[in-house]
Amino acid sequence: MLYTEILKDAGVFSRLYKNGCRTSGCGAAAYYSLNRRPYNRFGITAGKKVGCAVERNRAKRIIRAAYRKNELLLPIGYDIVIVARPDIAQKKSTELDGFMKKLSKEMIKNCEKASR
Repeated sequence: MLYTEILKDAGVFSRLYKNGCRTSGCGAAAYYSLNRRPYNRFGITAGKKVGCAVERNRAKRIIRAAYRKNELLLPIGYDIVIVARPDIAQKKSTELDGFMKKLSKEMIKNCEKASR
């Protein structure tokens, strides 16, 4: 991933859940907020409601593939956490492309509001 670091800090995850902006659709929910850095930080969570370990790993793999494909559409300088939902098990990464495009549009729109 070109402009992205992996997000592993539990404190940042909980801060995004509490204070971040949220969007959802297509088997996943996304939380994001500005981090004021020259790169994005990206994290994925898949709880036990998604399914067994095989299904959770598949969900994370699908989300990573969709993110990697649409990374250049996303604005830079955000912390992003994507939470897999149980219905993502039947999706393909190409179906998540629409969700990633929706996420990028909402991030850009919220970025314009924050700069005013």
